[in-house]
Amino acid sequence: MAVTLTIGRFELTVEAKEPIILPPYKGSTLRGGFGNAFRRVVCVIKGKECKGCLLKGQCIYSYVFETPPPSGTKVMRKYEAAPHPFIIEPPLQEKMGYKPGDQFSFGLTLIGKAVDYLPYFIYTFDQLGSMGIGKGRGKFELKEVQSRGNGGDPSVIYSSKTKTLKAFNPKKIIVETDMREPNQEITALTIEFLTPTRLYYNERLAFDLEFHILVRQLLRRISLLSYFHCGIEPSVWDFKGLINKALEVKVTDRKLRWYDWERYSARQETKINMGGFVGKITFSGDLPPFWPYLLLGEYMHVGKGSSFGLGKYEILNHPLP
Repeated sequence: MAVTLTIGRFELTVEAKEPIILPPYKGSTLRGGFGNAFRRVVCVIKGKECKGCLLKGQCIYSYVFETPPPSGTKVMRKYEAAPHPFIIEPPLQEKMGYKPGDQFSFGLTLIGKAVDYLPYFIYTFDQLGSMGIGKGRGKFELKEVQSRGNGGDPSVIYSSKTKTLKAFNPKKIIVETDMREPNQEITALTIEFLTPTRLYYNERLAFDLEFHILVRQLLRRISLLSYFHCGIEPSVWDFKGLINKALEVKVTDRKLRWYDWERYSARQETKINMGGFVGKITFSGDLPPFWPYLLLGEYMHVGKGSSFGLGKYEILNHPLP
């Protein structure tokens, strides 16, 4: 069975209008600011929690930010929320201060049905600029949005000059063909984790990463995002067979380090530790069967906190198709 996924990849560029102070890792600030502004933009019943809202099943905010599993779901029946269909990729630079006129860019990935809601994302980030962000709520202007679609150079689909959104083509990925392994046989590859990565195995945070742990978490995330947001049944993925094969792949070089950071949760009114590992790790073994999932993980990230931009990695020397 051919599996086709829709993924929209965009880059947003903003310009500071006032001094802006951001933390070294900006994912939590961008996602938190987006969440607050998004609710203001689209929520019809102000001040009411999504859980008890009559409009929950039809609300864009609920779908994007709370993402409840639909009634009759075959998976995640015990969970209140499915994986979010968006990923905010903060700039990797640890620069903290921006003066008026300075610009910075960040990525936005939308998955499946969420691609249709891109205008809401753009409008929300535009409104967030008027609300302000970071320490002191420094204001900014959303200057432009670029689409990184099906091949070719990025194209500008939104500009602050016109305030209009141009047509764009999200990436349609046919997993069996677009994500097939390279022609040469792969016996070793190196992965670099660029943002803190939090992988759990046996209910514990895994630092001594093994290949089968990475594969388990990738399969879980890819299958859930595909099911809830692309309408693809979990049965198309060969979990058991892939995990058994993954146990045979070994770590040959490990240069991972821990990156500590924490975010403030307004909902819980407390700081939450969100540290994870970054750095490089090399695996060797029979790797071609895992190639499609490793490539999809470059788009979708892996592990906890992905919507904050956590779990971003690159397969070195193998650019995205």
